[in-house]
Amino acid sequence: MLAIELPRARRLAYGVVMGQVLATACAAAVAQMLGGRHAALSALLGGGIAVAGSLAMALVVFAGGAADAHRALGRFYAGEGVKLALVATLFVVVLKSVRVVPLAMFAAFAATFLVYWVALVMALPAAVAPRGAGGQVGQ
Repeated sequence: MLAIELPRARRLAYGVVMGQVLATACAAAVAQMLGGRHAALSALLGGGIAVAGSLAMALVVFAGGAADAHRALGRFYAGEGVKLALVATLFVVVLKSVRVVPLAMFAAFAATFLVYWVALVMALPAAVAPRGAGGQVGQ
């Protein structure tokens, strides 16, 4: 069974959001160098969409503090639903109202997912520590 402490999970979630902000800024800087101001704005929009989704999910999941496992799982699903709906809505709004450089926008969006998965992989070994001698976890 995987268990993670609430404060650590909260730090991880908001740390991912901050990492995604940094990845978005880096993608926008690269887009600026390669394609100019319009590409940089497109990258900011793409990364910003992902950041908004991740932040919304974290806010929903961690609203109200500690909860039993059933409630926590329900918050996770609700947060994921909010995230997906928000991301889809923002993509529709941006694509209908702004002329973007698609490669820059989607590259920045993809870069934020890289941050998410790297953070998850890095956090997993700490959350699932191998059992040492005597059955103690985390040795």
